[in-house]
Amino acid sequence: MRIEIDKSKCTGCKLCQQICAITHFKEINPKKAAIRIAAKFPEPGLFVPVLCDQCGDCADACPEGVIDLVDFAYVIEPDDCTDCGICVDTCPSEAIFRHDEAPTPLICDLCLKCTEVCNTGALTVVDHN
Repeated sequence: MRIEIDKSKCTGCKLCQQICAITHFKEINPKKAAIRIAAKFPEPGLFVPVLCDQCGDCADACPEGVIDLVDFAYVIEPDDCTDCGICVDTCPSEAIFRHDEAPTPLICDLCLKCTEVCNTGALTVVDHN
C-alpha cells in the first residue's frame, strides 16, 4: 500500500498537514506534519504535496539501523534514534522533516488520515496488489 499524489488536484488547503499533526502530536501544528505542501508560484502555479514514497533510502543510510519497514511504511524507532539527520539528508524526495520539538525526524507512517480528509482526490491510497 502507498499514497499516490495527484498534484494537479491539490488546492493547498493543508488539511492533510493538520490531520497529520493532530494524529501524531495531538495538536494543530502543520509544522509537525510528515507531509508538506510546497507552493510553486508563479510558475508552474500549483501546490505540490511532498510525502514519503517509501523508497527505503533512509533505512539504508541510517548508521544506527533504527529505521525499519513495518506494515508497508518505514518507521523510525524513537528510543534508539540519535537524531543525527542522515535520513533527512539522504531522502531523495526531501520528504523526511525535522521539528525542534519532535524527538526524531518526521516520516510518513502510512496512517492514511491525510487521504481521509483530502476532499479533492490529490491524496489517494493505492494497494500494491
